[in-house]
Amino acid sequence: MSNEVLAAQPMVAWVRTRFSVMMFLQYAIWGAWLPILWPYLFNVRKFTPVEIGYAFSVGAIGAIVAPFVAGQLADRYFHTEKYLGISHILGGILVFQLAAIESLSAFLIFSLIYSIVYSPTLSLTNSITLNHVDRDKDFGKVRLWGTVGWIVVGITMGQVLLYNHTPSTGTPEEIAAAQFAGMAGAFRLSGFLGVLMGIYCFTLPATPPTKGKKKNATFEALSSVKYQPLIVLFLLAVPISCLHQFYFVHTSGFVGAYQAAAGEDSFTKFVNNIFGVGGGGLMTIGQMSEVIILAMIPLWALKFSRKTLLATGVVAYGLRMFLFAFSTKIALILGISEAVVMITGIALHGFCFGCFIFVSYMIVDEETSDDVRASAQSLYNMVIVGFGIIVGSLVAGRVAEWATVDGKMEYQRLFGFPMYVALGCLIALLLFYDSKAGKRAALLRARG
Repeated sequence: MSNEVLAAQPMVAWVRTRFSVMMFLQYAIWGAWLPILWPYLFNVRKFTPVEIGYAFSVGAIGAIVAPFVAGQLADRYFHTEKYLGISHILGGILVFQLAAIESLSAFLIFSLIYSIVYSPTLSLTNSITLNHVDRDKDFGKVRLWGTVGWIVVGITMGQVLLYNHTPSTGTPEEIAAAQFAGMAGAFRLSGFLGVLMGIYCFTLPATPPTKGKKKNATFEALSSVKYQPLIVLFLLAVPISCLHQFYFVHTSGFVGAYQAAAGEDSFTKFVNNIFGVGGGGLMTIGQMSEVIILAMIPLWALKFSRKTLLATGVVAYGLRMFLFAFSTKIALILGISEAVVMITGIALHGFCFGCFIFVSYMIVDEETSDDVRASAQSLYNMVIVGFGIIVGSLVAGRVAEWATVDGKMEYQRLFGFPMYVALGCLIALLLFYDSKAGKRAALLRARG
């Protein structure tokens, strides 16, 4: 090994570390409040399921604006690290205010403004990382630290609710009410982390815009979505994103209800001591599995086709909803605790995210040229955390109303609906996605 290569290794490791910290903060900001938003709005702000669906969906509008604003600025006019720094400082100030807002209209307005500021940063942290590290060797290692950030902040909020907002005496309803009220602190924690992230972004390696290009980067990126694998991927991303959103909208309530109903059960006490209460902490089991899966993606990407990895993710989406919908029956048939079935369903999140969402970002990166990469990522991000979340949130609210019978949530109905949607997505993927996807991009690079 040459002296030049040996000298470069510490620098590569240092760059990975800097972007790993960025990813940690990026997803800790989001993970602080998203998993517990539904129970907070329903129990504290007294919004209806349909109104909560509006609150979730309005937060996705920023992802639709992102490709036409953030992507263009980062690709053509503005240093990406500076754009990220300004966006996160503004976002931190905005999300902090959500803790004190009581009316639906004000909550929707602030959520809309915040989404326009924060959502573009999701794709831009991907693009800035890919500009400085090796996609196949390093990107997975860097991105998994975003999942670690989500885990740390989720368990932290669960512990805060357990030790700071759980009265030692009172009825179960009074204890639950105190825990729900304490969830407002998630917005304050997110705000603090946002400002910290903004300051940190200004220290990241300089990532200037591409010189010599005059055309709009977003419309150039749109021209890339003419190849069969990208067409299918973009179309499937909408229902898959709906499934993804359905999980985050309803799982904390589902899991939280189990934690509350188990009473003095020793296993529940053990779980609560580790993950806290409120459902959000226990959901971090999904992110823990995500860390493992993301660490394995670089190896699997070399061994398996992109289509195989995508199909694995879709199967995981459907299986997770199946386990949630029939958890009681499955536990009885197998003679195991219902908690085991439930936690298994949560753990499948790693396969859902890693094998579909993460791999799909890799495919977009493979199929587009360097000068429109940030805009192409923003376009796909628009589908994943834009249109998909809007539709998914509205559907999740309507399905919740339909699944509520005599004032009680019927979880078999609630989770059975997305289970069948996942089955349809799997069939479409197997029938229409080109199994040779990725070879075209490699060939073009070799020719170039």
